[in-house]
Amino acid sequence: MNLDEIIKSYAAGKRNFQRLNLLEAELTNVNLSGTDFSYADLRQTRLGKTNFSRTCLREANLSEALLWGTDLSGADLSCGILREADLTGAKLIQANLTNANLIKASLCGANLTGAKLTGVLLFQADFRPSSDQRTDLGYAVLTGADLSYADLRGASLHHTNLDRAKLCRGNLSPRLQWGDVETDLSEASLQGADLSYANLSHAILRKANLQGADLTGAILTDADLTGAIMPDGTVHD
Repeated sequence: MNLDEIIKSYAAGKRNFQRLNLLEAELTNVNLSGTDFSYADLRQTRLGKTNFSRTCLREANLSEALLWGTDLSGADLSCGILREADLTGAKLIQANLTNANLIKASLCGANLTGAKLTGVLLFQADFRPSSDQRTDLGYAVLTGADLSYADLRGASLHHTNLDRAKLCRGNLSPRLQWGDVETDLSEASLQGADLSYANLSHAILRKANLQGADLTGAILTDADLTGAIMPDGTVHD
Protein backbone atom coordinates (compact mmCIF):
# COMPACT_ATOMS: atom_id res chain seq x y z
CA MET A 1 0.00 0.00 0.00
CA ASN A 2 1.48 3.35 -1.03
CA LEU A 3 0.92 6.69 0.69
CA ASP A 4 -1.91 7.83 -1.56
CA GLU A 5 -3.72 4.55 -0.93
CA ILE A 6 -3.34 5.00 2.84
CA ILE A 7 -4.82 8.49 2.73
CA LYS A 8 -7.69 7.39 0.47
CA SER A 9 -8.35 4.31 2.60
CA TYR A 10 -8.42 6.43 5.75
CA ALA A 11 -10.89 8.83 4.15
CA ALA A 12 -13.05 5.81 3.27
CA GLY A 13 -13.09 4.69 6.91
CA LYS A 14 -10.23 2.17 7.07
CA ARG A 15 -8.26 2.31 10.32
CA ASN A 16 -6.26 -0.93 10.33
CA PHE A 17 -2.78 -0.48 8.87
CA GLN A 18 -0.92 -3.10 10.88
CA ARG A 19 2.49 -4.36 9.79
CA LEU A 20 2.83 -1.93 6.88
CA ASN A 21 6.29 -1.27 5.51
CA LEU A 22 6.70 2.48 5.03
CA LEU A 23 10.48 2.70 5.24
CA GLU A 24 11.66 6.28 4.43
CA ALA A 25 8.12 7.37 3.52
CA GLU A 26 6.83 10.93 3.94
CA LEU A 27 3.47 11.58 5.62
CA THR A 28 3.55 15.18 6.80
CA ASN A 29 0.57 17.34 7.79
CA VAL A 30 -1.83 14.38 7.47
CA ASN A 31 -4.66 13.35 9.80
CA LEU A 32 -4.37 9.66 10.71
CA SER A 33 -5.79 9.82 14.22
CA GLY A 34 -7.32 6.70 15.74
CA THR A 35 -5.51 4.30 13.39
CA ASP A 36 -3.68 1.04 14.08
CA PHE A 37 -0.07 1.02 12.87
CA SER A 38 1.10 -1.63 15.34
CA TYR A 39 4.17 -3.62 14.21
CA ALA A 40 4.63 -1.28 11.23
CA ASP A 41 8.08 -0.53 9.81
CA LEU A 42 8.33 3.27 9.92
CA ARG A 43 12.09 3.61 10.06
CA GLN A 44 13.47 6.93 8.78
CA THR A 45 9.98 8.14 7.90
CA ARG A 46 9.14 11.84 7.82
CA LEU A 47 5.97 12.28 9.88
CA GLY A 48 6.24 15.91 10.93
CA LYS A 49 2.96 17.63 11.96
CA THR A 50 0.98 14.44 11.33
CA ASN A 51 -1.99 13.78 13.63
CA PHE A 52 -1.42 10.36 15.20
CA SER A 53 -3.49 11.07 18.32
CA ARG A 54 -5.04 7.92 19.85
CA THR A 55 -3.12 5.84 17.31
CA CYS A 56 -1.81 2.37 18.14
CA LEU A 57 1.88 2.13 17.31
CA ARG A 58 2.60 -0.80 19.61
CA GLU A 59 5.92 -2.45 18.70
CA ALA A 60 6.24 -0.24 15.62
CA ASN A 61 9.77 0.56 14.47
CA LEU A 62 10.24 4.35 14.26
CA SER A 63 14.03 4.39 14.46
CA GLU A 64 15.47 7.66 13.11
CA ALA A 65 11.98 8.87 12.19
CA LEU A 66 11.31 12.61 11.99
CA LEU A 67 8.33 13.32 14.24
CA TRP A 68 8.81 17.02 14.92
CA GLY A 69 5.55 18.62 16.01
CA THR A 70 3.66 15.36 15.53
CA ASP A 71 0.53 14.87 17.64
CA LEU A 72 0.85 11.56 19.48
CA SER A 73 -1.48 12.47 22.34
CA GLY A 74 -3.03 9.34 23.84
CA ALA A 75 -1.11 7.14 21.39
CA ASP A 76 0.03 3.63 22.32
CA LEU A 77 3.77 3.38 21.61
CA SER A 78 4.42 0.60 24.10
CA CYS A 79 7.43 -1.56 23.23
CA GLY A 80 8.00 0.68 20.21
CA ILE A 81 11.46 1.35 18.81
CA LEU A 82 12.17 5.09 18.55
CA ARG A 83 15.93 4.94 18.71
CA GLU A 84 17.43 8.27 17.54
CA ALA A 85 13.97 9.52 16.56
CA ASP A 86 13.42 13.28 16.38
CA LEU A 87 10.39 14.13 18.53
CA THR A 88 11.19 17.82 18.88
CA GLY A 89 8.03 19.69 19.84
CA ALA A 90 5.90 16.54 19.62
CA LYS A 91 2.70 16.19 21.66
CA LEU A 92 2.85 13.01 23.75
CA ILE A 93 0.26 13.98 26.34
CA GLN A 94 -0.90 10.83 28.19
CA ALA A 95 0.82 8.65 25.60
CA ASN A 96 1.78 5.10 26.54
CA LEU A 97 5.52 4.57 26.02
CA THR A 98 5.90 1.62 28.38
CA ASN A 99 9.11 -0.34 27.64
CA ALA A 100 9.77 1.72 24.50
CA ASN A 101 13.31 2.22 23.18
CA LEU A 102 14.12 5.94 22.93
CA ILE A 103 17.89 5.69 23.16
CA LYS A 104 19.48 8.92 21.86
CA ALA A 105 16.06 10.29 20.89
CA SER A 106 15.50 14.05 20.72
CA LEU A 107 12.52 15.19 22.83
CA CYS A 108 13.40 18.88 22.94
CA GLY A 109 10.31 20.93 23.73
CA ALA A 110 8.07 17.85 23.66
CA ASN A 111 4.94 17.73 25.82
CA LEU A 112 4.88 14.47 27.78
CA THR A 113 2.43 15.59 30.45
CA GLY A 114 0.93 12.53 32.12
CA ALA A 115 2.69 10.13 29.75
CA LYS A 116 3.41 6.58 30.89
CA LEU A 117 7.10 5.76 30.43
CA THR A 118 7.54 2.83 32.79
CA GLY A 119 10.68 0.86 31.94
CA VAL A 120 11.48 3.06 28.95
CA LEU A 121 15.05 3.28 27.62
CA LEU A 122 16.10 6.94 27.40
CA PHE A 123 19.87 6.53 27.49
CA GLN A 124 21.47 9.76 26.17
CA ALA A 125 18.04 11.19 25.28
CA ASP A 126 17.80 14.96 24.84
CA PHE A 127 15.10 16.77 26.84
CA ARG A 128 16.38 20.33 26.59
CA PRO A 129 13.93 23.13 25.71
CA SER A 130 13.40 23.78 22.03
CA SER A 131 13.78 27.29 20.65
CA ASP A 132 10.24 28.18 21.74
CA GLN A 133 9.07 25.79 24.45
CA ARG A 134 10.17 23.82 27.46
CA THR A 135 10.11 20.03 27.59
CA ASP A 136 7.24 19.07 29.91
CA LEU A 137 7.28 15.77 31.81
CA GLY A 138 4.93 16.92 34.55
CA TYR A 139 2.98 14.07 36.19
CA ALA A 140 4.61 11.55 33.84
CA VAL A 141 5.35 8.03 35.11
CA LEU A 142 9.00 7.05 34.55
CA THR A 143 9.19 4.21 37.07
CA GLY A 144 12.30 2.13 36.40
CA ALA A 145 13.18 4.17 33.29
CA ASP A 146 16.81 4.33 32.16
CA LEU A 147 17.75 8.01 31.77
CA SER A 148 21.48 7.47 32.17
CA TYR A 149 23.49 10.29 30.56
CA ALA A 150 20.23 12.00 29.50
CA ASP A 151 20.28 15.77 29.00
CA LEU A 152 17.40 17.12 31.12
CA ARG A 153 18.65 20.70 31.43
CA GLY A 154 15.71 23.05 31.91
CA ALA A 155 13.07 20.30 31.66
CA SER A 156 9.94 20.41 33.79
CA LEU A 157 9.53 17.23 35.85
CA HIS A 158 7.23 18.47 38.59
CA HIS A 159 5.23 15.69 40.28
CA THR A 160 6.95 13.16 38.01
CA ASN A 161 7.31 9.57 39.23
CA LEU A 162 10.95 8.56 38.83
CA ASP A 163 10.98 5.79 41.42
CA ARG A 164 13.86 3.36 40.78
CA ALA A 165 14.78 5.29 37.62
CA LYS A 166 18.39 5.39 36.46
CA LEU A 167 19.68 8.95 36.12
CA CYS A 168 23.35 8.08 36.45
CA ARG A 169 25.45 10.96 35.09
CA GLY A 170 22.33 12.72 33.85
CA ASN A 171 22.56 16.48 33.36
CA LEU A 172 19.82 18.29 35.28
CA SER A 173 21.60 21.62 35.72
CA PRO A 174 20.13 24.89 34.33
CA ARG A 175 19.67 25.37 30.61
CA LEU A 176 21.87 28.45 30.47
CA GLN A 177 21.24 29.14 26.80
CA TRP A 178 17.49 29.33 27.47
CA GLY A 179 17.16 32.10 30.03
CA ASP A 180 18.83 30.28 32.94
CA VAL A 181 15.84 27.96 33.37
CA GLU A 182 16.33 25.51 36.24
CA THR A 183 15.31 21.88 35.92
CA ASP A 184 12.09 21.54 37.93
CA LEU A 185 11.76 18.38 40.02
CA SER A 186 9.47 19.87 42.63
CA GLU A 187 7.39 17.21 44.42
CA ALA A 188 8.82 14.53 42.13
CA SER A 189 9.13 11.00 43.47
CA LEU A 190 12.69 9.69 43.20
CA GLN A 191 12.51 6.84 45.69
CA GLY A 192 15.32 4.38 45.08
CA ALA A 193 16.46 6.30 41.99
CA ASP A 194 20.07 6.14 40.82
CA LEU A 195 21.31 9.74 40.73
CA SER A 196 24.97 8.84 41.05
CA TYR A 197 27.25 11.46 39.51
CA ALA A 198 24.24 13.34 38.12
CA ASN A 199 24.54 17.11 37.79
CA LEU A 200 21.71 18.58 39.87
CA SER A 201 23.25 21.99 40.40
CA HIS A 202 20.55 24.70 40.75
CA ALA A 203 17.81 22.08 40.22
CA ILE A 204 14.50 22.63 42.00
CA LEU A 205 13.83 19.67 44.30
CA ARG A 206 11.34 21.26 46.66
CA LYS A 207 9.36 18.56 48.51
CA ALA A 208 10.86 15.89 46.25
CA ASN A 209 11.03 12.36 47.68
CA LEU A 210 14.62 11.12 47.51
CA GLN A 211 14.24 8.36 50.07
CA GLY A 212 16.62 5.51 49.29
CA ALA A 213 18.07 7.35 46.27
CA ASP A 214 21.75 6.94 45.38
CA LEU A 215 23.39 10.38 45.38
CA THR A 216 26.96 9.13 45.20
CA GLY A 217 29.06 11.80 43.52
CA ALA A 218 25.95 13.84 42.58
CA ILE A 219 26.49 17.60 42.16
CA LEU A 220 23.94 19.46 44.30
CA THR A 221 25.50 22.91 44.24
CA ASP A 222 22.77 25.53 44.93
CA ALA A 223 20.02 22.93 44.42
CA ASP A 224 16.75 23.87 46.14
CA LEU A 225 16.00 21.00 48.52
CA THR A 226 13.48 22.82 50.69
CA GLY A 227 11.18 20.25 52.28
CA ALA A 228 12.74 17.38 50.32
CA ILE A 229 12.83 13.90 51.86
CA MET A 230 16.49 12.93 51.80
CA PRO A 231 17.85 9.40 51.13
CA ASP A 232 18.01 8.65 54.86
CA GLY A 233 14.37 9.68 55.37
CA THR A 234 15.07 13.04 57.01
CA VAL A 235 13.36 16.17 55.74
CA HIS A 236 15.64 18.92 54.47
CA ASP A 237 14.91 22.29 56.08
